[in-house]
Amino acid sequence: MGILHFRKNFYSTTFDLPAPSLQGIEPPVYDPQKPTVAVLMGNVTTEDFDFLIPYDLFSRTDAFNVYAVAPDKNIKPLTGGLDVVPHFTMAEIDAKLGKSPDIIVVPQMIRTDEEGYKPIREYMQQHADTTIISICGGAENLADSGLLKGKSANTHWQGVATAKSSFPDTTWRDDLRYIDNGNIIVTGGQMAGIDGVLHLIEKKLGEAAALKVAQEIHYPTYSFVTNPKVDPFKVDVRLSTYYLNNAFQWNKTDLGVLLYNGMDEMELSTIFDTYADTGTTRVLTLAASENPIVTKHHLNLISRHTFAKAPNLDRLIVPGTDAKTLAASDVAQWKQKGTGLQPLYIHADQPDRFVFEAPLEDLAKQEDVLTAKHAVKRLEYRANHVTLEGPALPYETYGELLLLTVLVLMATIAVDRRFLLKKAPATTSSPTRRY
Repeated sequence: MGILHFRKNFYSTTFDLPAPSLQGIEPPVYDPQKPTVAVLMGNVTTEDFDFLIPYDLFSRTDAFNVYAVAPDKNIKPLTGGLDVVPHFTMAEIDAKLGKSPDIIVVPQMIRTDEEGYKPIREYMQQHADTTIISICGGAENLADSGLLKGKSANTHWQGVATAKSSFPDTTWRDDLRYIDNGNIIVTGGQMAGIDGVLHLIEKKLGEAAALKVAQEIHYPTYSFVTNPKVDPFKVDVRLSTYYLNNAFQWNKTDLGVLLYNGMDEMELSTIFDTYADTGTTRVLTLAASENPIVTKHHLNLISRHTFAKAPNLDRLIVPGTDAKTLAASDVAQWKQKGTGLQPLYIHADQPDRFVFEAPLEDLAKQEDVLTAKHAVKRLEYRANHVTLEGPALPYETYGELLLLTVLVLMATIAVDRRFLLKKAPATTSSPTRRY
């Protein structure tokens, strides 16, 4: 039950608070001289990395109109509990352009609500001739729409077996970071999506543009953009630890992430993807007010908590290399609240590093090295720039599993003894023997 509950909270999180006023929210300015990228959002939940990273990367080029697009304009949750207001509906973006978007990005979108998901499937089918790129588990959304029939594809390494079973008419591979099928590009798990997006930027704008973006984010494995061949990942003990953390680590860390205007989308994504999908941490968004937060590239975010109604937190992280400047007034307001909880600027003191590295190292200190090692592998990070220091194992998880096992054994023995005593035949006293 523990793992089902925590996985549901991660993948099926919903914004169930009173909706704040969304008046005044504007999409990024449309430039008819630029091609348009539509990053899709599901009606249930969209994987946060799959959505935020391509949104960030395409926006960084300053060569595209980049919009968040969904079936409707209601607040949409990303995995882990980050909430976004779409810029346009699918009908609106097509009407505005008078044609298909030039590029459609397909993140992993949960398909449990068939009626609500149907318009997304149909939208992809109607735009089958458009340049489409799927990120990570978004490959299964593409396969579900029929657009990968007879093609080669890949997905997150933990999902390849399921994809092969569910969509046997596609050739699923696990030895490539991305696969270019012409107008359809399919990427592997998470950071392989960076390679695929940079590859597409190179196709559209040239190698110099892709290299400029990679250098700007200090991406350490640009070599995969030109050569996506890799050795496949294999299941090992780290995966079992991941499931055990979800099921048996009952004392989760409540980690607040401060949302503020001007924050970078990729830097924000590092918190949700590093901590929230480990089974160890609940990530809670926090802002100074209920007003929508506008990110660096004009994405509109809604926080689930304000300072005035902040939950009890174990930690508070302020993501972003420029956070000490951009979030200064917000942090000052937080300190006035007087909780004594000091914010951690996880990126600001390491501006020349790839932004996922510091959170992975911090996770090892917060939890343990084995949990962090799985996070590195789950993110498909293949560089050697991360130094993991902390407890070797998730002792709390294993201790709680051992405690539960002992309690179950004791209960089983107690029930068994009562059952045996109840069923045992009554003894009769032997007659006294006389001599």
